[in-house]
Order: sequence, then structure tokens, then C-alpha cells
Amino acid sequence: MSDRIKKVVLAVRAVFAKGAAGAGSMVRSGARAVPRPGLRSVLALCALGGAGYLLVKHPPVAKIERGNVGIRINQLSGAATVVRDGTVVLIPGVHELRQLPVLDQIYKAAGSGEQPYQSVEGLALGVDLGVRYAIDPAKLVTVAQTLPDDIRTAVIDPAVQGVIYKVVTRYTVREIFSSKRAEIQQVIEAELKPKLAADGILLRHVTIGKITLPREYMAGMETLLAEELQTEKMRYTLELKEKQVKQTALEADADKIKREKAAEAAGNEQIIAAKAQEQAMAHVLPFKQKQIEQRRLEAEAEKTSRIKTSEGAAQARVIEAAGEADSRRKLADAEAYRQEVVGKVSTAQMERDGAVISRHPLLIQKTMADKLSDKVSVIIAAPPTDGGFIGAALLGQGKGAPAPAALAAAPDADTETGEQ
Repeated sequence: MSDRIKKVVLAVRAVFAKGAAGAGSMVRSGARAVPRPGLRSVLALCALGGAGYLLVKHPPVAKIERGNVGIRINQLSGAATVVRDGTVVLIPGVHELRQLPVLDQIYKAAGSGEQPYQSVEGLALGVDLGVRYAIDPAKLVTVAQTLPDDIRTAVIDPAVQGVIYKVVTRYTVREIFSSKRAEIQQVIEAELKPKLAADGILLRHVTIGKITLPREYMAGMETLLAEELQTEKMRYTLELKEKQVKQTALEADADKIKREKAAEAAGNEQIIAAKAQEQAMAHVLPFKQKQIEQRRLEAEAEKTSRIKTSEGAAQARVIEAAGEADSRRKLADAEAYRQEVVGKVSTAQMERDGAVISRHPLLIQKTMADKLSDKVSVIIAAPPTDGGFIGAALLGQGKGAPAPAALAAAPDADTETGEQ
């Protein structure tokens, strides 16, 4: 029986002892015992308080946190039950619940900023070590019953520190710092995994991070590294120079071969061009001869064409001259005939006009008035007393003026007079 159950039994026993002591002090009346007033209330309050205390200290319901698994242990029988996420019912004084993480955990070993470890030379150094682990799901019940509550401090830390101290002392500082870091990591994993597996813990991975070296060693290592870097640089420089020399020689050979190939290609090109020109001339010469013959024939044809054209032009000019002379002759004959006809018509008209004027002398006056109608507004002339020409006074003619018949000979003459 566990200590918690013993405490519960002792508390119940104390409550009943107090109740018995109170019952002995009751007042007896005859054959019946009469209890003092308020004893039942006190007993009820005590029972209620005890129940409340048990509920507060040992609640009957617990919640499994996310990422954890619950192990419910029966303290009477020792049986254990695995409970997943959710709510679990507990009987106070009988059941005990322990929650264990099922997710991977990260443990950082002390010594990253300090120098708690020693190498094979006896130099102190610090190693930033990270251990990723998880509780074996198949051994949850065993871990819950055997391991303490703080697994990290009680199990992981001693195992990791013991393995690190033992492994680090096998190597030199230079090997730990650079060349054999992966090997050291694998050795730590190989030695740490069975130790943790014996306690129901699975080792996922071990990571070595920053390594803190002694200050003097760091200064010497920096100097050594600088010299090594200088040596490497010189070696690479010499290799580079050697490669440059080889490259120059290869480039020269390539340039020489390129020029030879170019000259050979140029010669072949000229030979091919000459052959092509020779073959072309074999076709060009007949073509040139045909062109010369064609031009000679074209010149003769042009000469014949020009002769024919000149002959045609001369004949055309002769025909044109004959036609022009014939046309001029006919025009002259027509003009002469026209003048003759016009003269005859004018003479006949004058004869008719003279005869009319002789019969009607006043027609002269009418004709003169018609001629002067657009220049003279009013003409006042007294008729001659002798019955002569009415315009004799206007024209400045006196008695010795010619006869009206003479004036009729020139009916188209214009007479200008001033306006009165």
C-alpha cells in the first residue's frame, strides 16, 4: 500500500476518533443517550471538508495535453493503462496519472560557451552538442513506472555527458574542430543509443555545432591556417601559371593550324574560282559572239529604218508642199472670186441706191439722221429754200456744193457734228 493511501486511511481514522470522543461526552437521560446539540452538523461539515480537500488535491478528472500521452496507474493493483488525447477519469487515492511527451525532444548539452571537455592533448574546449530523442511508444508503461519525472536531468544529461567526455578525449583538437567531426558524431550516436534504449528512450540524431577552442590555440591555429592558405595559394598560383603557359602554347598551335587551314582554304577557293571562271568563259564567249552579231544586225536594221524613215519624210514633205501650194492657189482663186462678187454686189447696190435717192432725196436726210442718232440728241435745220440737201448747211456746203447724188455715192461716210 502506498504512502498516499496510508495518509487517507489515517485521516479517516482521525475523523472517526473525534466522533467517538464527542459521543462519550453526551448527556445520558434514563436508559437513552441524548447527544449534545450541533454534533451532527460538525460531523457533516468535517466530512464535507474532507471530501472537498480530496477533490481539490486529487481531482477525479484530468486532461491530457496536446503532444502527450497519459499513463493511468492503479496504486492498489499496480496495473497501468495508456490514455491518448482527451479527458481521463481518476479515482482519488486509487489512480495516479503521469503524462509523457510522445513528440521528439531536443537536449542541448552544457559546454557550448564554456570549456568543460578535454582533448587527447589535455586542452580544454567546449562542444555545442544537440541530442534529439523521443520516448519509445512501445515502452511507455515501463518508462512511466521506472523513470523519474525529470527524464532530461535524471537520464539524458548523465548519459550524454558521460559519452561526450569519453569520446572527446580520444581525439586531438584539430580532429575535433575540423577533420573528424562527422566521425565523432557517429561514435557518440553509436555509444549513446544503447544506453538510452535501455531506459526506453529512442535516440533520433546527434548534432555537433560550434566548438570553442582555447584562445592561444585559436591564435596559433589562425597563424597556421594563414600559412597553409598562403601555401595553397602559392601552389594554386603556380598551377595557374603552368596552365596559362600550356594554354598559351596550345593557343599558338591552334592559331598556327588556323592560319594554315585558312591559307589552304583560300588557295582552294582561288583554284575553284579559276576553274569556275574558265568554265564560265566557255559559255560566255559564245554568248558574247552572239551579242556582237545581234548588235550588228540591230545596227543594220536601225540604218535601214532610218533610211526608210528619211525617204518617207521627204516624200511627205513633197506631198505637203504640193498640197500647200494647191491650197494657197485655191484660196487665192476663192478670194479673187469673192472680191469680184462683192464688187459686183456693191456696184449693183450703189446703182440701186442712186436710183432710189434720185427718186427720193429725203432718204439722204434719213440716212444721215440714222447715222447721227447715237451722237446727236436734237438736230434743228431749216429746209433749204431751193429744195436742196437739208444737211448742206450742217456740212458747211454752200450753193456750189456737190449734188445729192454725189453724196449718195459714199453712204457709209461718217459725219461728226457737235451737240447743240
